[in-house]
Amino acid sequence: MLSCALRQWARFSAFRLLSYRLPIVVGVVAVSAVIAHAASIRGVVTDATGARVKGATVGVLNNGQVVAHAVSGEDGSYEILTGHTGRFYIVVSAKSFRQLETPGFYAGQLDSIERNLVLEPEWVRESIVVTATGTPTPQPQTSAATDVLGPTELDTRADAVSALRLMPGTESVQIGQRGAQSSLFIRGGDSDDNEVLMDGVSISDLGGRFDFGSHAATALERAEVYRGPNSNLYGAGAASGVVSFTTPRGTTSFPSLFLSGDGGNFHTSHAEAELAGAHNKLDYLGAFSWFQTANSLPNDEYHNATTAGNFGWQPSGSTQLRGTVHYGVASTGVPNAWNFYHVADQATQKDQDLYISASIDNQTTADFHNTIRYGAARKREQFSLWTQSGSGSFDAFGDSLGRVVTIKGANGYSATGQAVLDYAENYPYQYNLVSNRDQLLYQGDYRFTPHLLGLIGFRFEDERGVENVPSFGVHNDTERKNYDYLAAVHGDFKTRFFYTLGGALQHYSLFGVETTPRAGVSFYVLRPRNGVFSGTRLLLNYGDAVREPTLTDETGSLYQFLQKNGDASIAEQLHIGALAAPRVRTYEGGFEQAFLSERIVLRTSYFHNQYGRQIEYVGGHLLPSLIPNLTAAQQQALINALGFYYTNDYGLAVNTEAFLVQGVEATVESGIGRDFFLRGGYTYLDAVVQRSFDSDNEALAGGFAPTYNGIPIGAISPLKGARPFRRPPHSGFFTATYARPKFAVQFASAFASRSDDSTFLEYADANGGNSLLLPNRNLDFGYATLDLGGSYQLYSWLSIYGQAENLTSNQHIAPIGYLSLPMNFRAGLKLQLGKESR
Repeated sequence: MLSCALRQWARFSAFRLLSYRLPIVVGVVAVSAVIAHAASIRGVVTDATGARVKGATVGVLNNGQVVAHAVSGEDGSYEILTGHTGRFYIVVSAKSFRQLETPGFYAGQLDSIERNLVLEPEWVRESIVVTATGTPTPQPQTSAATDVLGPTELDTRADAVSALRLMPGTESVQIGQRGAQSSLFIRGGDSDDNEVLMDGVSISDLGGRFDFGSHAATALERAEVYRGPNSNLYGAGAASGVVSFTTPRGTTSFPSLFLSGDGGNFHTSHAEAELAGAHNKLDYLGAFSWFQTANSLPNDEYHNATTAGNFGWQPSGSTQLRGTVHYGVASTGVPNAWNFYHVADQATQKDQDLYISASIDNQTTADFHNTIRYGAARKREQFSLWTQSGSGSFDAFGDSLGRVVTIKGANGYSATGQAVLDYAENYPYQYNLVSNRDQLLYQGDYRFTPHLLGLIGFRFEDERGVENVPSFGVHNDTERKNYDYLAAVHGDFKTRFFYTLGGALQHYSLFGVETTPRAGVSFYVLRPRNGVFSGTRLLLNYGDAVREPTLTDETGSLYQFLQKNGDASIAEQLHIGALAAPRVRTYEGGFEQAFLSERIVLRTSYFHNQYGRQIEYVGGHLLPSLIPNLTAAQQQALINALGFYYTNDYGLAVNTEAFLVQGVEATVESGIGRDFFLRGGYTYLDAVVQRSFDSDNEALAGGFAPTYNGIPIGAISPLKGARPFRRPPHSGFFTATYARPKFAVQFASAFASRSDDSTFLEYADANGGNSLLLPNRNLDFGYATLDLGGSYQLYSWLSIYGQAENLTSNQHIAPIGYLSLPMNFRAGLKLQLGKESR
């Protein structure tokens, strides 16, 4: 009986225990199931040097609400299980660092998302850059000279011309007023030595030329400028630097609409509309702007309409499809060099530019990342001189002349006379240029260890160009198929020694095969810390790069001339080949020093750039005697082949120029609290022409070398031993930014010393002579610009903004002969229904 009772009690106790624990067991199973199907977000929090940050608060937001959070551990790692599906944002806070908010991303129930987070110091700005290594990398982990222009510098500007002066080593030159052709010289290189990208796709003309003057700042989130050769990553074109523009994305969980309108002096008006947002797997942004101004000169009106879009779709947390488009239509008057004529040409330049980027981005594994991108650029440029303009005076050939003027250079030399404005010919004179490019790019990067990342890539380009001059019956075209194979590694040793090694094999249909190695190291002698001297870093760089000749270089070369005129045998006999790729080699060394617990950061570097095989146009009369090792019979054969070009001394392109550029760059940045930021920089540039077959050799070849009272003049290009044109030896900038949630203002200033140049008025005075040429040395005036811009939030839905440029009305920002736009301002209102997407 006792044993039976005990068995019954045991069964009852077991049943009662099970009834108590069943809900707990079911709950545990249910929670485990939820966790198993929740999005997992994990990563590591580091500072800009790569050191792990302990105790950072990482919050995950969905629909504006914090749905989960975590605190980074001893090794900086964190992991968050959201329990949600949708679009997320990460917000990170830590002591002594600026709060970070990441771009939005989509995560499904089963997705495991890797997000490594890099925090910036509280006092100074250290951006994540891409152009230096090909993958997003904090600036302190790179040795390259890279600066970023963000919304503060770009938002209230109509274009990027003046903003590009706000960094060391660059000189932005605009030959006229708003909308006029604008070029960028980086570290003394030529203006076509730069690769210009839009969302990772090349948008330069064939051979690297790019006009910044007709490019609106609409839908530009940032401009990243890399100073130095980087053909390793970006192909033939990145000989002096890279300018990479980025389109903003929609981020808000609801459609955000922005409408703005402003007006200013010189009959200036500007309107812009933007619609942006994000919903689950989709984000979108569309923008349109219209800008017009009369400028201050006759026949100098400028109009620009720009449309842009950015659309992204994430089918999963590891895969993203994205497409961007920019289409701009610009028209500007071209009054010519007003100070040389005091009469405006009846001329216009029109541009239609279409840029498309479409990419598939896949995080294949936690360590393996792949990107495939298609890019297209369609560029059309039409210059039209509608009729012969002038003062009413003509020379003996019927060429129209400007008014009697006195041309005075910054060097104190002057000349008085009438210059030929328009030649006697059939009008309208038209020049049309077409540049088409289709690109296919692949890039894969694999993280072997937390301290070593490898990258491989492939690029294919199909380029087509047309040069059409109906007045002279000229129609030249070309097609080029180019291939690039690249590889690189980027890593560190104990987050103290950072290195980048890479190289590319480039096969271009125009000039053949070239190799372009690159290497850089960055070493922290003193790691960042609190104190007066709070971090010391040494920098070293080496690189080779090449540039693809432009369309006009190709069609105007000596080789092409002989080929097209039935003298291919002469070219072969005299060993005259197609144009080679101009080449540059650079060495750079410098250091970075932080002060007062990184409240002040000083960076300085010395660079040495050797430019060889550069292209110049040499007169036909000179070529037979300047090409080395030709016998008298061979010289005569070339003279006979040149014919008309020899008789009239017209120029043909050859690889005969070389120049050396050395310089020092220095920048200082400082933050005063969280709201006030100061930044300044200075560049010293020492550039000299080492070899040239152009005007400096005319006297040696028995030709006519122009002089000014015995001073030799390079009429079209600089003389041997002189400085390349339009590259001032001293330049710099200063900016002060104050930003609060409702109020932001930026003061910006840029300056440059005098630079060498020419009036280019060769055989262009009333008698067909050179009396209007002036000595090249210090011919262009120095300048200083003062700009002021800002905005104020009146209500949550309405703000006012304004931008004033060239406050001192400096007339000499442009090269000699051209009048710069005087003080100009715009002010207006911005209506916003939603939140900024950037």
